[in-house]
Amino acid sequence: MKRFLFVGLALLAACNQAPPATEVPKTAPVAPGPDLATLTDSAAPAALLAYGREHPGSEVLVRTRLGNIRVKLYDDTPIHKANFLLLARKGVFNETMFNRVVKDFAVQGGQTYVSRTIRLRRYRLPPEIKAEHFHKKGSLGMARYDDEQNPGRLSSNTDFYFVVGEKLDPNQSQAMAGRKLTPAQIKAYATVGGVPSLDGQYTVFGEIIEGQDVIDKIANEPVESDKWPVKDIPIKVEVVK
Repeated sequence: MKRFLFVGLALLAACNQAPPATEVPKTAPVAPGPDLATLTDSAAPAALLAYGREHPGSEVLVRTRLGNIRVKLYDDTPIHKANFLLLARKGVFNETMFNRVVKDFAVQGGQTYVSRTIRLRRYRLPPEIKAEHFHKKGSLGMARYDDEQNPGRLSSNTDFYFVVGEKLDPNQSQAMAGRKLTPAQIKAYATVGGVPSLDGQYTVFGEIIEGQDVIDKIANEPVESDKWPVKDIPIKVEVVK
């Protein structure tokens, strides 16, 4: 009898124990910054400048199936820099890929997948074109569209490109640039390469500091007739500094 009583008490104690707490699923923290679904051409500059002051950054890592690219962002193009940091931190670029690859010219990314999960409005950025930031190989620039309806050369908010280009002798680079190049620019186009015809037309706001070979690999990927890579090249962007 004592043995049965002991067993019964043990069962009773087990029944009175509180059930194990169920773990509450953790949600990813929401990145700070302006609401991407409400930004407009007119509101974006002030909002982005404020964001850049409150949440600075200087380098990003672009991850691809062909390798990683480390990029330095320029301080003197603060709107483009802050916009890139904001979209990177909010995960926008992680739903994009390299969508236009032109060998010996440039590789462009930021095109969205069909099903985007992040609400994003198509606002544009005012140009921050600097003569000292030119289209040498490895430069990071922002695309623009609708030139006839865009005389102010406003940049896309998402579509960026890395310059590939070719090495050019001084006469070639000078003719392509359509403006007087500095000795340093002439030397860069001759030794590194680039696309001087883009100078003064698009905002350059950064440059590759590691992983130029990855861009070269992307530039040599087979492409469809519309220059979209035959095999998709998804992008992941992380702010690392």
